[in-house]
Amino acid sequence: MLSERRLEVLRAIVQDYVGTEEPVGSKALTERHRLGVSPATVRNDMALLEEEGYIAQPHTSAGRIPTDKGYRLFVDKLAGVKPLSTPERRAIQNFLDGAVDLDDVVGRTVRLLAQLTRQVAVVQYPSLTRSTVRHVELLSLAPARLMLVLITDTGRVEQRLVDCQTPFGEVSLADLRARLNSRVVGRRFTDVPPLVQDLPESFETEDRVTVKAVLDTLLETLVEEAEERLMIGGTANLTRFGHDFPLTIRPVLEALEEQVVLLKLLGEASESGMAVKIGHENAYEGLNSTSVVSVGYGSGGEAVAKLGVVGPTRMDYPGTMGAVRAVARYVGQILAES
Repeated sequence: MLSERRLEVLRAIVQDYVGTEEPVGSKALTERHRLGVSPATVRNDMALLEEEGYIAQPHTSAGRIPTDKGYRLFVDKLAGVKPLSTPERRAIQNFLDGAVDLDDVVGRTVRLLAQLTRQVAVVQYPSLTRSTVRHVELLSLAPARLMLVLITDTGRVEQRLVDCQTPFGEVSLADLRARLNSRVVGRRFTDVPPLVQDLPESFETEDRVTVKAVLDTLLETLVEEAEERLMIGGTANLTRFGHDFPLTIRPVLEALEEQVVLLKLLGEASESGMAVKIGHENAYEGLNSTSVVSVGYGSGGEAVAKLGVVGPTRMDYPGTMGAVRAVARYVGQILAES
């Protein structure tokens, strides 16, 4: 265990390196921070921090920079989540409140996160498998053609056409709509199939084929939408950090193009807590020079998806964590009210 003084020295090194982009020396530390000890003592503390792998000397200068291990300790023990100012919170709320549908919410969230953190923003769409049914609408487009509209508790809307073998009257349509909603509204999508399995048998023989076609379309929608969707923005922000990537930025950009990689980076959507993965903690080799800050969002206190940012390990962790958490909270409120 490091002493409190050495933890303070590490905190100062991280803060200075993030702020100045320059390796930090003992003289600069004692001038900028009230550490209460001499430069010689700070030099000794820095030597011990380096010996234990928390800081490293990038070249022959006297300065040191944090390692992945050093950033990890900083995040775990030293970095509080920096609260956003009242104007910042108001700006987030005003920007997100203008969204008209789920796609707009996700798009605005990506742009907002990228602007607030100046990193790459990644937002996962709410998954149908973790959503509940708000309403199922059935509309008659022609005597033998229907439209099924599926609305989720997260504001997601899915539309599908249903071709019927025989005409389906308005009375039968209203009956099917009412019975279907009575069984599935408020239920998770994963619970829907057994709930509607025997529904065709409760209709007149001549209507059963159409009822089955509607149910097949509904269940196919769940399968089609099982694949996770992401939106990414702010990739150009990485060009500001070219010197933070030892060899080239290309592996990072290639990794960001792989949706499966990004989903693994964000972690399980059901995990609502804040997660910070630093450097080599990211399993994908191309992202070993980056850190990922992510958190779950959703309505009713339950996470239905994740959002976060990807940036260099030389990151303002308290500020980034605060922005990510605040945006997730507002997105959750919008979903709850939508």
